[in-house]
Amino acid sequence: MIRRATSRQYRSWPRWRPLAPALACGLLASVALAACATHAPARASTAAAPAEGPLLPPIPQPPERPLAPPAVTDPALPQAQRIEAFVDYAAGLYGLDPAAVRTQLAQARFQQGIVDAISRPAEKVRTWAQYRPIFLNDARIQGGRAFYAEHRAALDRVAARSGVPAEYIVAIIGVETSYGRITGKYRVLDALYTLAFGYAPRAPFFGGELAQLFALGKDEGIDVAALTGSYAGAMGWGQFMPSSWRNWGKDGDGDGRRDLIGDRDDIFASIANYFVAHGWQRGGAVVARAARAPAAADFVPDTLDPVYPLAALARRGYTPQPGEPRVAADQGATLLALDGAAGREYWLGYRNFYVITRYNRSPMYALAVHQLAQAIRAGSEPPSGDAAGTPGA
Repeated sequence: MIRRATSRQYRSWPRWRPLAPALACGLLASVALAACATHAPARASTAAAPAEGPLLPPIPQPPERPLAPPAVTDPALPQAQRIEAFVDYAAGLYGLDPAAVRTQLAQARFQQGIVDAISRPAEKVRTWAQYRPIFLNDARIQGGRAFYAEHRAALDRVAARSGVPAEYIVAIIGVETSYGRITGKYRVLDALYTLAFGYAPRAPFFGGELAQLFALGKDEGIDVAALTGSYAGAMGWGQFMPSSWRNWGKDGDGDGRRDLIGDRDDIFASIANYFVAHGWQRGGAVVARAARAPAAADFVPDTLDPVYPLAALARRGYTPQPGEPRVAADQGATLLALDGAAGREYWLGYRNFYVITRYNRSPMYALAVHQLAQAIRAGSEPPSGDAAGTPGA
């Protein structure tokens, strides 16, 4: 977007606090970016409950991404020594020419404004009622419908191949960068250099991403000094970090390159591939509005993983409302309780909801993406025989 408290913290950081992305991945003081994924701290159940029975296994996830070692990130060491350790680390891990890494690194410039931005105090925590209108408004919905209409053929091809409906790809781009209009103004090399060597709390992550940036330049033949993005180093319409680009970027048009800055086929295919790699289920439900029984106790799951069988949640007093999607007996859900415009809302997040939280670890982000996708689809006449299908609710 979690169980991982270290290397998945990139498009990974604590984001249970529901901030307004600006656009979601790159412009928040507390981003931790995976494609832009964020890390949710564990939360305990607030009340004793009926015996659960066995929980379901968590959704398998890709391997952890490397973090830079202490020789690179320990602020007690002289910076010149840490930079030389970084050159050795990046060159050794990714088979890079040390002299080339050193030359590229010499072009980086420390930017105090980047440290200031990522260090600034957290925004006021927003309720779902305050958060939802940021993305569920006429401009964002109509913009998404227009974007889908303009790129329908390419988006539907990706949807048919991947099983990720086109409207979810569009919604991610809409939430992250307002359909490609706001992708970030910082030089990525400067952002990652600054945060790797000047921001100790996240230096292991950003040092790892800086090394991945140089590896990406080698992989794709990119001049890394020319790349721009968010102050945290996220790039392109989908706001991919370097490691996400390298791991899940996809050549969508068969030209032999993975261009996530200017090639729309590659951008669409890469966002879909990110979802698939993190467990997207073709045709699967995403989320269901839930009813709470009058006598039900409060329940706050300690994970966004859909590990709770629906029967166990029903014993607690939480069931899908009539007409809402359900999942098979061997699948499960997690429970969300949000303060909406009309009062308390309860939602059951299924496997595909969890996958959206791998892009950004905030459950409000995932629900906003889902609802924006549904609004885009509602105003876009689907083609006949849509191979990807449209998950419910």
